[in-house]
Amino acid sequence: MERLGEPFGFVGDPAAGRRARRTVRELAAKVVARDEPLDDVELMAAEAIANAVLHGSGAITVTVETDGRRLRVEVADEGPVQDDLHGRRRIDHGRGLTVIDALADEWGLDQTPHRTRLWFEVDC
Repeated sequence: MERLGEPFGFVGDPAAGRRARRTVRELAAKVVARDEPLDDVELMAAEAIANAVLHGSGAITVTVETDGRRLRVEVADEGPVQDDLHGRRRIDHGRGLTVIDALADEWGLDQTPHRTRLWFEVDC
């Protein structure tokens, strides 16, 4: 995969999350030409970023990559909030993962006590 721009990080606040979502769309537009798939990418990025802002701790990092056939977006944070009793956070209390599951060609969640990474891929 080739990175579309450098990975970018921000502290988990809603205003930074909105800027991150727009940055994902701008980077994705380099390889996705039609508006409808770009809208889907932006929506999925918004849901993934919102989960990291609401449930994560520490800095959030977003990476956008492509292999020319697929676009991959990864959103990672420094793990679950401290009040989680099982060492893993509840990643989604709303519609976020349902939206990503419906729109992504493939997606996954990698979670450890010190890191959570949600990624999704769509055909270009």
